[in-house]
Amino acid sequence: MRINRTELGENIGFTSVADEKFKTCSVYVRFMTPLDPENAAANSLAVSSLSASSSALPSVAALNERLSSLYGSALGSFSRKRGDIQILGLSASWICSRYALEGEDVESEMLSLFRDCLFSPDVTDGAFSAASFRITKNDLLDHIDAEMNNKRGYALDRASEIAYAGEPAEFSCCGTRASAEAVTPESAYSAYLRLLSTAQIEIYYVAPEESKAVPEMFRREFSAIERRSQKCTFRAVSPAKSEPVTVTEEMDVNQCKTVLAFKSDSDDIYAMRVMSAILGETPVSKLFVNVRERLSLCYYCACRYSPAKNTLFVDSGVEKANIEAAETEILRQLDEIRNGNVTEDELESAFLVLDNSLAAVGDTPSSYSSWYFERFCDGIKIDPKQQSERYREVTKERIIAAARSFRLDSRYYMTVTEGCK
Repeated sequence: MRINRTELGENIGFTSVADEKFKTCSVYVRFMTPLDPENAAANSLAVSSLSASSSALPSVAALNERLSSLYGSALGSFSRKRGDIQILGLSASWICSRYALEGEDVESEMLSLFRDCLFSPDVTDGAFSAASFRITKNDLLDHIDAEMNNKRGYALDRASEIAYAGEPAEFSCCGTRASAEAVTPESAYSAYLRLLSTAQIEIYYVAPEESKAVPEMFRREFSAIERRSQKCTFRAVSPAKSEPVTVTEEMDVNQCKTVLAFKSDSDDIYAMRVMSAILGETPVSKLFVNVRERLSLCYYCACRYSPAKNTLFVDSGVEKANIEAAETEILRQLDEIRNGNVTEDELESAFLVLDNSLAAVGDTPSSYSSWYFERFCDGIKIDPKQQSERYREVTKERIIAAARSFRLDSRYYMTVTEGCK
């Protein structure tokens, strides 16, 4: 595997990952911009519209037909947030030309298609095509509704809003339903132009071998755009509240949801990641073994660590009568780590889980793209093997210090008046 990163222009990076085991080529373009509730929905719809049509293929049907003719090539978009930053992306994948049955130059065809979608969208009088935009907008509204229907995910989102109140990370990367409904083909196109000129951009190309044509295409197209972007801040530690805030919402659910948010001011992200794994990320973690299995206080209990905001979320599904007891035991298990009660087996299990996730990097082109993009955001140059070594350098003393650095910031309870079933 060979990796190489170059600068194509102002705050435009291009990373090439060459791995001979792949039979396909993939490209990922990420736009990064400060998360703003006023623009989140428009930004999301702007990038989604790029994957629906282009000036050369001015309909969803025409675009899909062309992709199908190119051996089932794929084109898609995505939107997410990382701390205070909104990340919007356009991606494509295709079979390497050497495997085309009739010797077709699939890469050239897909690069041309991708270029048209990204730099020459289907636009008339300063607005995206109404027909394609309507489909894209309905998809986003369905996605927002689906997030509401996923109660565990919704609980985590609400907990994030409460923990990060007053910070950009409080808001959804897709915007609210009301803000999404208000976006027009004109405002989405304006958002697209704004992203092209102001967003920080990172491009990843993953293929069996490096290509000169791919970076040159992006360099040429972006050189024609007047850029005035600034670098994003990918890690903004969220300060803990002076006193924990508790928010309870009554909803029509069969199972109560609770989320506890803890915040830290420590910079030892490796120790905090290992500590999180010991606490609640493995089948032998303290939360699973004690809160769920030994005491049967919940249906599930797990934690996740956000390095971008230095926050630890512990979420569980419980009976209403067990909410207080479950929380007490969760806090007790965190205290167990603070007091140094971590066994060698627990430590080794955490290392194995972390090693297993790192071993999956490189199984797919998207895993390479995601891995090296996250390391770019972390501001470090490191490969999965080196990351594993850094985890295994974490001592019990560092784990204890990491656990002691976390303070309870907020609680979110999802419950119903009648009580949970």
